[in-house]
Amino acid sequence: MTVFVLAGGRSSRMGTDKALLSVGDESLLQRTLHIVASIAPRTWIVGPKQRYEMFGASIEDIYAGCGPLGGIHAALRATSTDLNLILSVDMPRITAQFLSWLAEKAETSQELIVVPDIAGGLQPLCATYRRAVRPYAEQALRDGDYKIGHLFSRVPTRILKEQEITAAGFLPEIFDNVNTPEEYARCRPLR
Repeated sequence: MTVFVLAGGRSSRMGTDKALLSVGDESLLQRTLHIVASIAPRTWIVGPKQRYEMFGASIEDIYAGCGPLGGIHAALRATSTDLNLILSVDMPRITAQFLSWLAEKAETSQELIVVPDIAGGLQPLCATYRRAVRPYAEQALRDGDYKIGHLFSRVPTRILKEQEITAAGFLPEIFDNVNTPEEYARCRPLR
């Protein structure tokens, strides 16, 4: 499995690059990279190379300005593995234990996408995508359809329900993300 950390968003609601915000003694990006290092030997950062390559191997969107779907497409185009974990940089409470559990579910699934449905909705930026999703993502981008959720009706997708996730011992709070200064203030106790 390869992990792709989506870090290249505009951070428009935050007003500054979220990936570089500090949580404790490291940035959100460094925290995410440390978490995923324990579950996969290959990790890539998806975002502007000049901004992120100092943190690790980086790739850029091929379809720039198309939101997270552009990042997923770039990841699936760059990958050398069938199974790929896509993770947004702005989920500071996510755990290696959950990501390992998600990877196990994906490895035993026939579906091309495995996505959690928890914390009020689907979590497409903490999900697994098989390489075969790439042409569907590319077609959506060419059509100007940037909603990741539209892929779920086009390719075989397994939705992990909240009950299954919580029964495995994971709380919805691990999916909290940081999009605004207020959300960032709430995550800072992670120090």
